Amino acid sequence: MDNNENASKVYFTSFRCKPDEGPADKLKRLIKKAGIGDIDFNGKFTAIKMHFGELGNMSYLRPNYAKAVADTVKELGGIPFLTDCNTLYPGKRKNAIEHMYCAWENGFTPLSAGCPVIIADGLKGTDDIAVPVKGGEYVKEAKIGHAIMDADVFISLTHFKGHEMTGVGGTIKNIGMGSGSRAGKKDQHCNGKPVIDPELCRGCKRCMRECANNGLSFDEQTKKMHVVTENCVGCGRCIGACNFDAIGFAQDAATEELNCRMAEYTKAVVDGRPAFHISIICDVSPVCDCHAGNDAPVISDIGMFASFDPLALDQACTDACLKAEPLKNSQLTDEMAKDGFTDHHDLFDNINPGTEYKSCFAHAEKIGLGTRNYELIEVK
Repeated sequence: MDNNENASKVYFTSFRCKPDEGPADKLKRLIKKAGIGDIDFNGKFTAIKMHFGELGNMSYLRPNYAKAVADTVKELGGIPFLTDCNTLYPGKRKNAIEHMYCAWENGFTPLSAGCPVIIADGLKGTDDIAVPVKGGEYVKEAKIGHAIMDADVFISLTHFKGHEMTGVGGTIKNIGMGSGSRAGKKDQHCNGKPVIDPELCRGCKRCMRECANNGLSFDEQTKKMHVVTENCVGCGRCIGACNFDAIGFAQDAATEELNCRMAEYTKAVVDGRPAFHISIICDVSPVCDCHAGNDAPVISDIGMFASFDPLALDQACTDACLKAEPLKNSQLTDEMAKDGFTDHHDLFDNINPGTEYKSCFAHAEKIGLGTRNYELIEVK
């Protein structure tokens, strides 16, 4: 954190509330203080990009937070809608019909969230638009859900958490990966291919349920799983599904390139139009809300953050989490108790060993997405 003139402003408030005020009311105060009203919303379609949570998962953000943002946009004259794109993997969000039912079942209706839900890349995840990436080194054209790019104003509303592949699931992850159509997600994941250690594989087939691309094959004779490299898109879902650490990436650079591609996709989404970003650190699960379940939080709830700079916001949220004490009986403390545990002095690296987020932040800064230098301003 720095107070110099080159630092981006990041606004923060805790979950402590005044009498007769709840977290949603406080979120409204936070984003107004952070300057959301400086955006011209008058008659403008406003995409609020968030994650509706996979069915069975309960760590995703409550609809109350979405309604606070949508109501604020409407007060400022905007026309908001909640949005996300379809997933590349199996689950209840791989096409718009199931995705809408999932969002409704998880509480995101026009009544509870204050605005409609629109799946940005259409019925089958094919309704995208090629968006040039200014300064892109890995991606020249990002495949972004059409409805997201049709919006006049873009707002991200992020549940900040750990991630089994990228280390951190923050604002850049929410925007870059989340706004990509199914083809866009494949484009970002295309570099790395996982490998399976036969000594550690138990033959449980849990990973197969996560693969949407016939990228895994089970050998009935050896009772071991194998990667079908010609089909695998490198999405990493199998890694998160394995409870026995039998699956990892064959290329050390795979995660780094994914992180860089994700930053470039984020730049494609926000370039050239008004954008504002909100991140909430609560129920900090060790892995993504894309799973049909969630583990216990690894740290206590911290608060709500807002900024015009998505990178500064991610850096501020990461720093806040790194100062927190691990919660007992969590994946984090389980990892720390393992024989041979190596302390990386970074809770996200300790939660999911082998992941990292720093290459994403560094590349985001390099391509002009934002700055890691920020001034933290507390809103009481």
